[in-house]
Amino acid sequence: MAISQEISYRLERLILDGGLAPEQKIPSERQLATRLGVSRAVIREALHELQGRGVIETRHGKGSFVASMVPGANELGEHSPLMHLFEGHPRTLFDLLEVREQLEGQAAYLAAQRATRLDRHRITKAFRALEDTDPLSNARLDHGFHLAIVEASHNPVLVHVLNSLKNMMLLTVQASVANLNPREEMRKKIVRQHRQLYEAVIAGKPANAQKVAMAHVRFVSDAMRDMEKDGGTLIRLPVNQEAANEYSRAST
Repeated sequence: MAISQEISYRLERLILDGGLAPEQKIPSERQLATRLGVSRAVIREALHELQGRGVIETRHGKGSFVASMVPGANELGEHSPLMHLFEGHPRTLFDLLEVREQLEGQAAYLAAQRATRLDRHRITKAFRALEDTDPLSNARLDHGFHLAIVEASHNPVLVHVLNSLKNMMLLTVQASVANLNPREEMRKKIVRQHRQLYEAVIAGKPANAQKVAMAHVRFVSDAMRDMEKDGGTLIRLPVNQEAANEYSRAST
């Protein structure tokens, strides 16, 4: 195997193992050359191979980034078909929450098993930021906490699937914050659930982490369904492209 092919293979393994997440910027040629002990010319050739296979993408003036691996994984902006479904069909919110319940439950299970020291640091940082923020305007940090757990699962398929839907998932968090957090009783329960999830993952208790993660999302879904049944009108906050881009920048 040529040296450049070996390097490209090693970089692919790094992406698959979660060392480089979707949309994350890849270290510079100089940094990679120093880290891997090869010339910059070899690094350049390896990156070119990865770009040709669609594993990475180069953005003019910004560098190389890990590509989204899931078909249709582009940012879901205000004009996407799924966004129109979200705005026009109330049930779509609950469809998204069903997806979150299953996938985030599995992510929490795996994160409790596989989280590295750095992962635990990132999860702790995200959790503390969430705790220190106004609960009436903390949707981005709330989602950031859940995203940190997903990334700690080190399952590249799971990470890439949820990353491809991150703006739609943010909508469910925004809906939860807008509809439930203003209610003190609901807010206290959600705060307690977040802490239980954090503690289960950090303590390395997979079954408990999965149970808590799924129960949390189910609680949010059930609470908003009950609000609708009682005649209330749920607040749905669509994410326009500018807001989506701002969220993406803030979460990287």
